[in-house]
Amino acid sequence: MFKKILLATSGAPSTFGAARVAFDMAKRYGAEVLVFNVMGVPTKAFSQEVNDVRTGEKIEIDDEYQSWVEEELKSTFEKQIESVEFSKIITTTGVPHREILRAARAEDVDLIVMGASSGDSSAYRKGYPGSTLQKVAKAARCPVMTVHRETASYWGGFSNIVFATDFSKQAENAFKFALASAKELNADLTVLHALDISGKLLDQNAIEDKLIETRSRIRSSYDFGDFKNYDVEVWEGVPYVEIVKMARERSADLIVMAHHSHELDPEKARIGSTMEQVILRAGCPVVSVSKPDKV
Repeated sequence: MFKKILLATSGAPSTFGAARVAFDMAKRYGAEVLVFNVMGVPTKAFSQEVNDVRTGEKIEIDDEYQSWVEEELKSTFEKQIESVEFSKIITTTGVPHREILRAARAEDVDLIVMGASSGDSSAYRKGYPGSTLQKVAKAARCPVMTVHRETASYWGGFSNIVFATDFSKQAENAFKFALASAKELNADLTVLHALDISGKLLDQNAIEDKLIETRSRIRSSYDFGDFKNYDVEVWEGVPYVEIVKMARERSADLIVMAHHSHELDPEKARIGSTMEQVILRAGCPVVSVSKPDKV
């Protein structure tokens, strides 16, 4: 299922959690890891002078500098690189999200893995995912996994997957990925819908009716085929809170959700607010699925 994984990294400590997950997945599932680094954004077209992605300083890109960056990445991830059979380092210059997407298409990767830490300005700003992660998640033709912190609870394969649905068209693609992952990895799958009743005046009987109705909708909306290791849950409350609570209760090591945005322009699009908060608060990796190409 995972034959080629692109690890988009700046080499900063905030991306170490993502690297741990990417390399562990590659080791377990026999995948190749592409360690991908965008060295800087050109100050003008075809210029060798770029603004360093991490520091913002202007630097001159030449063969010597590129070799130095590659050696730094090799040194940073030395133990992880040695632990897998197939890996390579790719460096380039350009606008980060465009280069990540271009490399993912060119290499035909099955999964993009990125870090998302509040201390990393390229990933998170003011409590929500920054532009690079936002735009990659919006336009990627393969699932995008984010790891918010190094302590994320991924310590050995995927055994419990939580798929959170809102019954949208995009959620159908996310379900296909979650189900295929559960089958391939012999994992348990929990399908959850968080019933948001905030601002609605409903008595308890009406709420119970809604819960029963929604459970039935899940079973009629999604075809599990011959897969038996699944459970259907409907909880009432704020969606991102209930998703994170469910993941904690089930000791989930993966959350799968659909990417959402009402913005049609991918340059302006943002991940939906529920996913933003789940990424920020979850103790395990979160996969965003936008398009059906690689599910």
